[in-house]
Amino acid sequence: MRHDDTPANETADDDFPELDEQLAERISSITDDDAAIRARALRAGLDEYDLEAEDFDILDATEGDPDQVVYLPALPVLAIVGRPNVGKSALVNRILGRREAVVEDTPGVTRDRVTYKAEWNERRFSLVDTGGWEPDAKGIDASVAAQAEVAVDLADAVLFVVDANVGATSTDEHVVRMLRQTKKPVILVANKVDDVRQEAEAAALWGLGLGEPWPVSALHGRGVADLLDHVLSVLPEVSAVAKEEVGGPRRVAIIGRPNVGKSSLLNKAAGEERVVVNDLAGTTRDPVDEQVEIAGRVWRFVDTAGIRRRVNLAQGADFYASLRTSAALEKAEVAVVVLDVTEPISVQDLRIIELVLESGRALVLAFNKWDLLDDERRGLLEREIEQDLAHVSWAPRVNISAKTGRHLEKLVPALETALDSWDTRIPTGKFNALLAELTAEHPHPLRGGKQPRILFGTQASSRPPTFVLFTTGFLDPQYRRFITRRLREIFGFEGTPITVNMRVRERRKR
Repeated sequence: MRHDDTPANETADDDFPELDEQLAERISSITDDDAAIRARALRAGLDEYDLEAEDFDILDATEGDPDQVVYLPALPVLAIVGRPNVGKSALVNRILGRREAVVEDTPGVTRDRVTYKAEWNERRFSLVDTGGWEPDAKGIDASVAAQAEVAVDLADAVLFVVDANVGATSTDEHVVRMLRQTKKPVILVANKVDDVRQEAEAAALWGLGLGEPWPVSALHGRGVADLLDHVLSVLPEVSAVAKEEVGGPRRVAIIGRPNVGKSSLLNKAAGEERVVVNDLAGTTRDPVDEQVEIAGRVWRFVDTAGIRRRVNLAQGADFYASLRTSAALEKAEVAVVVLDVTEPISVQDLRIIELVLESGRALVLAFNKWDLLDDERRGLLEREIEQDLAHVSWAPRVNISAKTGRHLEKLVPALETALDSWDTRIPTGKFNALLAELTAEHPHPLRGGKQPRILFGTQASSRPPTFVLFTTGFLDPQYRRFITRRLREIFGFEGTPITVNMRVRERRKR
């Protein structure tokens, strides 16, 4: 069946054949030595193509022990914070050299923290554009400070942007008090300094106590190059905060919309009233780290405040809680998304699952309040799962009652399965053997009269499993999903998202 939104020159997912049951057997029968020989031969073929510096980073990271958990170098993180309408997003666009961040002359357009990959003088780093508060007379100071606190917590260095024409406001000073207490480098940026005459206004910002203000015009680009040169002198080569922690109990974020039973789940797991439980939605404000032993294994659980339907309109403590939820997810390895089976699966539930997928964390779905489920609701729930959760059908499902502790022990095998998949690494030779079988079984459709070829594939990293395909042309999204589906069918990957990226490369001119 071809969906209406599938272009005529692309292939619908349903058009791909079912799995050849002998394929898994053929792949598993390849010896490690044969796989290594195949990988070396295909890798040598890439030398005929124009490769970039980042390509070699990826290829170098894939050599060595195929069972080793591999991370790509963690790029240093630079966060941009400041009150609404000081030009943070304009500065992001200027640094990126392209229009990515939404820029409007309206305070608070940026709703959430958004991460971009940036580069300056051949150094790459992650750039975090912050937003997420709704400016109002009551909550703005607290909200701006909360946003800044989360951004600083997850960054190696911070750009604090102030409108030089307006000068330091009470809101700016509110954030500065928090910044002064951090050990992170903070660079003060005096924006909207369009010419020399305005530099006096920038100099007045020395009074904030954050050191020398860097006068720039994000709109016109004035002073941004000097600012970035200084940023590179402050940022580490490898992030101190973005790299994964190794060792210790595995880290589990319990997330879900308000009042689905997250705190009850943690309390029952801990065997004590560790977190306040109240029928009032949104009782929990901050994530609470708790080392918990379940079925003989210790885990570090983080109970997070529920994510509100409209984060941008939440004020004060609720707003702060939603930010901390995002921060907890970034620090976790696996997320347990708690769903209330007595209520229909909501858009809010789906958005929370999407946050997990975007974060690249392993995923377990916990269907809570199972003891309250009647036959009629059970039938409706199965249909909702089939329709709304088909895109995460690979996630382990656990039916529990957090209040009574029913089936809580089933969480452990689900978490272990998801994390094992998250850590999994496929030998490069076996991955390329699979790609060869798939392209022979179902070649990519022609694009503009040419057929894109996959030259070489490799798993660039695990946590989550991230695969990179070096190709001669763009692969349709449907074809990449076909490859992802076969990866799951052959190698499992139950409980983890899989990323398949492309690097289109041309043959080197002789």
